Formats: sequence, C-alpha cells, structure tokens
Amino acid sequence: MSYETFTLSVENHIAHLQLNRPDAYNSMSRDFWREFPEAIKQIDIEAQARVLVISSTGKHFCAGMDLEVFTQPDPQMFNGEAGRRAEAMRRLVHQLQQCFSVLEDIRIPVLCAIQGGCIGGALDLVCAADIRYCTEDSFFTIKETELGMTADLGTLQRLPQLIAPGLARELAYTGRKMQAEEALRSGLVNRTFPDEGSLLEGVMAVAHEIAGRSPLAVTGCKQMINYARDHSMADSLSYMATWQAGMFQPSDMMQIFSAKMSGKAPEFEPLRKVTAPLQKPKN
Repeated sequence: MSYETFTLSVENHIAHLQLNRPDAYNSMSRDFWREFPEAIKQIDIEAQARVLVISSTGKHFCAGMDLEVFTQPDPQMFNGEAGRRAEAMRRLVHQLQQCFSVLEDIRIPVLCAIQGGCIGGALDLVCAADIRYCTEDSFFTIKETELGMTADLGTLQRLPQLIAPGLARELAYTGRKMQAEEALRSGLVNRTFPDEGSLLEGVMAVAHEIAGRSPLAVTGCKQMINYARDHSMADSLSYMATWQAGMFQPSDMMQIFSAKMSGKAPEFEPLRKVTAPLQKPKN
C-alpha cells in the first residue's frame, strides 16, 4: 500500500516505516493520524515482519502535531452543549492515544531511529516504542507545555517509566529540550550515533539480529516485559508461568540446535496472521 505521510517496506522480515514529509519537518498531518495506525495494524495482521523500524527524513525526526490541526480545528470541538462536547473530546483523545498505543499492542518489537528534533507528539510516539536510538544532534521536547496545554497522548504516562520520574516531571513542567547526551545518560535512548547514515545502519543491524531470532520467543519477551510494567511482581511471575505452559514448544529450539550443527541460519515458522473471528478459511 502507498501512504501520503510515510513509506513502508518489508524486507528480510524487517518492516521499515519512514516518515517522508521533510519540508514540513515530518509533522503529523490529518492524513498521518489515519494512515499510521492502519499501517501498523496491517504489519501485525500480515505477520511477515519480525521487527519494525521507524525512521525519518530531513533535518528533524518529527515536529509533532501539524499546526493545521490546531489552526483549523473541527468547529464541533468548541460548539454545542457542554457535556456532549466534553464526551466527544474525551473520545477523540482516546482515539489519538490509540494511534501510538498500537505500537505496544503489536506482537513485534518497534525500534525508533531519531535524528534532529523529536518534538511534542513525536515524543508520544517514540515513548510507545520498545527501543530508541538517536543522532548526537538530537533533542527531545515536551512542547505542549510551551503551547499552554498538557501533553495527552502518552508521554506523561510512559516517560516516567523510561527515565527518572523527577527528570520526567522537570521536562514536562518546563518544556525544555533534552539533548542527545542527556537522553543517553538518562536511559531514554540506548545509543547515539554521529549522523543519520550511521544511525540507520546501526539500528538496522539491531533489527536484523532480532529478525534472526525465534519470532515466538521475541513476542513472548515483549508481552512479558509490557505486562510486568503494568502489574505486580507476583502477577507477572504467575503470568510468565502460564505463558510458558502454553507457548513453550521444542520446535524452535530444535531448529536452533540443527542450524548450529549444520552451520546454517535457522528457518523459523512465522507467527500466524491475524484474522477476523470465525472467518471462513480460504481454500
């Protein structure tokens, strides 16, 4: 499929989604909010990819919400009876939040390669990813504070679980820039790179390594880590035991042992495609 706001390809079990509006600093236009979750869900449905890399083009990774969304809002947002207007606004925010929560919901790891500015809504996006990498000239900003509003699409919920809560609060309250060095030191990113070329090369190398692992084992890791983040230790250990009781099968391990003996890479069975409930099987 073709998209207006990014390109998407799948090669060697690696999906690569690249924002491609560099003249607009890859800001999130109305088309983006429709296309992005659709594309992510489709990757999960098809089950061809074992890892997703999100990168960008131009000077900045993403400048956040396109100004058009703010300057030309839906008139219904500010008109009509107050209670119904508020209910519609709450529902809209939930819908926009889900555009990024889908990165946590899909079964494969999501890696972000960030250059330049990662601003506002872009920070919401990368906080929902599994792993982040950036160039040495990158910076991260909770821009909403400077605009007189509270960030509402996930940064305030996810960032304090990625870095020290006090630092997350400072960034949110002040709206200041976090430079790449501080992002690395605080644990927001795993590694920095000198430039965009080496960044994408390095991230793709990690993606290639992940794609070479058992997709069932990798998705198990993602689901267990996410579950542990949101539950108690006791609940998480119990769920781990339940997962292992159902999902642990010897076939992938046998593939690995056989591949080591033959000197060849293992060939794992892919995860099943996502289908609609009770869908009639195709002949």
